[in-house]
Amino acid sequence: MLLAEKVAVIHGAGGAIGGAVARAFAREGAKVFLAGRTMARLEAVAADIEAAGGAAESAAVDALDAQALDRHADAVAQKAGGIDIALNAIGVAHVQGRPFANLSLQDYEYPISVYTRSNFITAQAVARHMAKKGSGVILTLSTPGARLPGPGYMGNCVASAAVEAMSRHLAGELGAHGIRVVCMRPHAIPEAVATSHTREVFRPIAERAGLGIDQMLAGAAAGTLLKRLPTLDEVANTAVFLASGYAGAITGTVANLSCGFLVD
Repeated sequence: MLLAEKVAVIHGAGGAIGGAVARAFAREGAKVFLAGRTMARLEAVAADIEAAGGAAESAAVDALDAQALDRHADAVAQKAGGIDIALNAIGVAHVQGRPFANLSLQDYEYPISVYTRSNFITAQAVARHMAKKGSGVILTLSTPGARLPGPGYMGNCVASAAVEAMSRHLAGELGAHGIRVVCMRPHAIPEAVATSHTREVFRPIAERAGLGIDQMLAGAAAGTLLKRLPTLDEVANTAVFLASGYAGAITGTVANLSCGFLVD
């Protein structure tokens, strides 16, 4: 098992990506601590993990509340003997597809504020404990919007670019403590879109183009080099690899999971 005896904290664990990564971490031997706002969704993921023979615990934690995050990280570290891996996979509905001239300052600022704040305070909460052990892995999530110009995605693009920049800087801040930081950048994942807030984010964009969401995703797939979009399993398995010793020399970079939509 690639993550045997590791302790992982996953924020947004009730969501599609967070839940998939949690299941994959547990499958590879990690003890996973699931955090999020909706206990029912966390408990459903925990039940899947336990049914497969893994170990998971759930806690309602607001990923925008620094004090709550510190308390949760302290409790996990005390109970489990430390924290080895952390992933911030939270997601919030926000405006996309609205041209710059019609975009309010509030709608522009909202995703930037939420994603930069959450990634800062979740990383800070766990990094204190990782530094004590002299090792750890912090994983973040962005979108291809970080690199794409074009109308209608100003808030999302700036937020994604900010998370990638923050991840690179965190790698520099924390590397001397043995802590690696890697950002994952998946394209839209059809399985996730079907069950997450992303569907409502994409809906007005698809409707303005006269398309259904599935048609829009099919068009996005056609625009990639591989002519498809990533799967949840691919994203989760990449997270396992990045959190494992096999990726021990990888830090301060972005894992491009866009199926060739972007080419670095």
